[in-house]
Amino acid sequence: MTTRLCADAAEAVAGIQDGATVLVGGFGMAGMPVALIDALIRQGAEDLTIVSNNAGNGDTGLAALLAERRVRKVICSFPRQSDSYVFDALYRAGEIELEVVPQGTLAERMRAAGAGIGAFYCPTGVGTPLAEGKETRVIDGRAHVLEYPIRGDVALIGAHRADRMGNLVYRKTARNFGPVMATAATLVVAQVREVVEIGGIDPETVVTPGIYVDRVFVDQVLEDRVSQEARAC
Repeated sequence: MTTRLCADAAEAVAGIQDGATVLVGGFGMAGMPVALIDALIRQGAEDLTIVSNNAGNGDTGLAALLAERRVRKVICSFPRQSDSYVFDALYRAGEIELEVVPQGTLAERMRAAGAGIGAFYCPTGVGTPLAEGKETRVIDGRAHVLEYPIRGDVALIGAHRADRMGNLVYRKTARNFGPVMATAATLVVAQVREVVEIGGIDPETVVTPGIYVDRVFVDQVLEDRVSQEARAC
């Protein structure tokens, strides 16, 4: 399998189907692939299930996708924060579904999908509404809830740098869910600041191997802004 270096964001998100489950990286706005989300809005796919840590911030990125009524369901850990007014309004109006998953469980459910694990038991959520209707089991004297993997048709993730084979490295906390999402989706699209030649990334520092990455897109707008800020300093 080879990684495609896309000429623009439209090429990067081409072919995403209506009804797809889309894993979207980011912890708030940190690591969120905003250019890819904007391209998905223009592409027109709808009736989507979005899996992400948050349910959108402000009116950009994921929140903008929600505002376009393209999303049927959100699976996330933090659906409400001070600037999640787009999701809040849609949910109160009954226009969107929500599945709340504890943050560690969310990451593990995606990791399980990538690792080929059929299900796992976890103590988080026992005795709360999040465990209602789920199988429970006592292990070593402690109650656990059975959790199933979350698989995506598509993962849209943000990384710092890629090489021409699709190997990725991330920048600090922008890494967040990117690595597990890259293993859990059929189609993985990475938005990066730059692409370097093969050998330009020390193999010891690669976080996501290129075998998981199908398409890479360089966000030139972001790169130009970073370059301008660097020159100003």
